[in-house]
Amino acid sequence: MVKSVFLSLFFLISSLHANIYESNCVACHKRLPVSIDKYFYKYLLIYSGETDTKNAIINYLKVPVKETTVMSDSFISRFGVKKATKLTESQLQEAVNIYWEKYKVFGKLK
Repeated sequence: MVKSVFLSLFFLISSLHANIYESNCVACHKRLPVSIDKYFYKYLLIYSGETDTKNAIINYLKVPVKETTVMSDSFISRFGVKKATKLTESQLQEAVNIYWEKYKVFGKLK
């Protein structure tokens, strides 16, 4: 009994520390052969600035279609186009903001 209460408490505390990005984005991307930072760099290469990059990611996650993906045709042929996100607008914005802060190169390059 004590063990099950302890485990339940542990998982509850762990879930409180996981952010929306870690629990929703990283969890799925771990199963793919391309690390999640590579997607970011592809978006950044195409869209350049923070606002355009974030908007492109959000738009793709809401309505993922082959025509708007940054991934190669061979990647899409092998893994397909992802399903639309089930995150709310605010959750999606928060996840993309965390993603941006984690991988942005601005101010980090010397």
